[in-house]
Amino acid sequence: MGKVHGSLARAGKVKGQTPKVDKQEKKKQPRGRAKKRMQYNRRYVNVVTGMGGKRVGPNSNADKMK
Repeated sequence: MGKVHGSLARAGKVKGQTPKVDKQEKKKQPRGRAKKRMQYNRRYVNVVTGMGGKRVGPNSNADKMK
C-alpha cells in the first residue's frame, strides 16, 4: 500500500482560506447550430495569425499585444 503525501489534517487548507467570490452573471452562450456557426467563424473565417504567418492558438495573448 502506498503512502499519503502530507498529513490528512491539512487537507483542504488552501480552499478553506481563499475568500469566497460570487459568480458573475454572463451572457448566455449560443447552443446547437448557432454555437457551431460561432466556432466556425472564430476558427476559419477571421483567422488571427502570429509571427511568421502561423495560426495563433485560442489561448494566446499575441493578438492583444499590438
